[in-house]
Amino acid sequence: MGSVDSPYSWDNRVGFVVRILYDIDNNGILNQHDFECMALKMTIIQGKGEFSNNLYQENLHIMLSLWEEIAQLADFNKDGVVTVDEFKQAVQKTCVGRPYRDFPQAMKLFIDSHFKLVDINNDGVVAIEEYRYNCINRLPIDTIDTLDEGYQNLLTDEDRKRGGITLSRFQELYAQFLGNPDENCGAAHLFGPLHSLC
Repeated sequence: MGSVDSPYSWDNRVGFVVRILYDIDNNGILNQHDFECMALKMTIIQGKGEFSNNLYQENLHIMLSLWEEIAQLADFNKDGVVTVDEFKQAVQKTCVGRPYRDFPQAMKLFIDSHFKLVDINNDGVVAIEEYRYNCINRLPIDTIDTLDEGYQNLLTDEDRKRGGITLSRFQELYAQFLGNPDENCGAAHLFGPLHSLC
């Protein structure tokens, strides 16, 4: 699935999803607590600091459904936690080589919710400023050029005409991020300039 040393290898990208996007409490494994924390995080970010209980309940439902689905797919020893290796095995089985429409339902809901977090102004398009903001909150980046180059790697000519990445395009890119083993695919830059986690 690509060389382990490359930050854009499939192994590293899937490890990134676990360690950086899902493992909110940074304990090296996934469990229900991470997804409860994600629901609150999403609610606060979407509300720009305001808390809406209705939005929180919606996000909590999405995140707990995602956890249940991930646990069914990846908690092979049924111990209530999912390791990075278990998650990689599940992604390989359910996502590699598949389009977004064939992804597990809860994962599709997460991807759609993630788009809402990145699309700060809610105009339906992730522009370069929103991409930069999303990446810089998560990764140690020391030059704007690195961010901008990553964003440009994602764009098609149609994306450029639209002024950014739409939800359907984000879905396609996310599916490629998880499901395309080619470390040179443009979608490998979806979450910014990655660093090797191995």
